Amino acid sequence: MGERSDHPQGPGAAEDSDAQEIEATVVLGLRITNWPALRAAAIAAVEELDFEGIDPAGQRRELLREVAEDANAALGALLHPDRLVAAIPGVEAIGGTLEISVTEDFAPDFAELFPLEGEEDGGGAAGDWTLTPRTACLLHAQLLGLADAAYDDLDEHEDEPVADGEEADWTVFGRLPQRTWRLHRSWRRAMARTFDDLADDLALGEWPLPRCLAEEIALRMALVDARALLGAQPESVADMMGDLPADLYDYDWDGCHDELFGVYGPDDGDPELTAEQRAELLLTATHPEGWFLTYEDAEERDPQRGYRR
Repeated sequence: MGERSDHPQGPGAAEDSDAQEIEATVVLGLRITNWPALRAAAIAAVEELDFEGIDPAGQRRELLREVAEDANAALGALLHPDRLVAAIPGVEAIGGTLEISVTEDFAPDFAELFPLEGEEDGGGAAGDWTLTPRTACLLHAQLLGLADAAYDDLDEHEDEPVADGEEADWTVFGRLPQRTWRLHRSWRRAMARTFDDLADDLALGEWPLPRCLAEEIALRMALVDARALLGAQPESVADMMGDLPADLYDYDWDGCHDELFGVYGPDDGDPELTAEQRAELLLTATHPEGWFLTYEDAEERDPQRGYRR
């Protein structure tokens, strides 16, 4: 607590005597239990801030990027002294600092989120297919990497169309079907967010089941990149896994295609077609603006979840 003096209190105290200046120290121990919710709240807080100086829009963009990527920055935006004091009547902030120290790395615990049953008997090998901790970890990393790359594409190219023969200049959007190459920035931003949405599912311990056509494409890209990274840099992947438990279902990409696609989405048409083939037909028949429409049997994502950048 701070210091206290014996100045008279009441409605006229500030006019009758010097206003008290109090130094308060608050120490909080916090555990982040829902990173997507924290990120959304921090983004909303930054959107409400007033920025001054040479480039207010640039300051806002940079802070939005920081709070969307880093838990410390998100907490900082929400716990800033000015923001806390603004909720207290009868006082004003005259200064203050905020210090946040991290006791452990901010990363999902995939061993806890995707527990293996019967580990002493070889994990899930004798039972039903499961998304293992190592598969979830690698897929999560690829989804976040694709989201980063998509936003980098946006920062570099804005509304510039992808030119035929220059796809290599784009990390993500040059890999998409040609009919998307001339679409606007807002569409590209929504596409970038699909990678984060699926990564958030994994960070919550949920299977990344595509809820719309855009997420079908996003998950396919992440699976392709995960398979490629494992083949090209197995030692790097092993380092990434740390002490996560191993299982015979690790990196079963065919199983991922069989189990993660088709849970939601169209199930009519030719019964001989796979879920991925049916989705491919729907992608071809649907204008890209409609790729973000939630499947009828899937829960809609929070429309207020915001964007990383």
